[in-house]
Amino acid sequence: MRDDSTADGDADADDPTTPPSASSTTGTTPSAAADDLPPDVRKYERFKKMDGAQYDRVNDFLRDRTYVTAREWAIARLCVDFRTETGVEMTKIGENLPELVPFMTDTYSPQAVNQARASFEEKVQKAGATFLYGAMSGFFTAEELDEMMYEVTEVAKFLLEVEGVDLSVAEELDAEDRVSEVMREVRESSEELRDDLE
Repeated sequence: MRDDSTADGDADADDPTTPPSASSTTGTTPSAAADDLPPDVRKYERFKKMDGAQYDRVNDFLRDRTYVTAREWAIARLCVDFRTETGVEMTKIGENLPELVPFMTDTYSPQAVNQARASFEEKVQKAGATFLYGAMSGFFTAEELDEMMYEVTEVAKFLLEVEGVDLSVAEELDAEDRVSEVMREVRESSEELRDDLE
């Protein structure tokens, strides 16, 4: 269900995960006392580097560099971190969203959490298809693709660091080398494919 309300200060007309109105959240009451929070919520450390950040600023940063909104990013991360053997704890995520993510101010229903996660996955798939087509099509030289990969890797690393992931220099270099190797294989395979089709 689409809801075009503008809670959390965001009015993304093209975003199917615009913040739910009060009727679709699990409640918009003030944050519960710390003692009432589940232990894993109390101990959750991701996004702590963003204490005091405003949703609009986080959202603007992401929209300038990615296809996803701050809401989709945060909820996708929570869905990974709160996955159990039986599935994702949608209710726990939604009810504790303001405690888990400093720039989120409302609680969400499980349906709204699931909708944001699905929107994130769809956008990642579309972005991946767009990038891969560009890489395979011959529109870019090998050097241009390397430069592009460097830029997108820097954004991805920054987001990971904001989430609390500390990458060593060796890990960063290893990741860059692996991505470069994959891109070389993509270029070579796409050239062979284009030759076969011509």
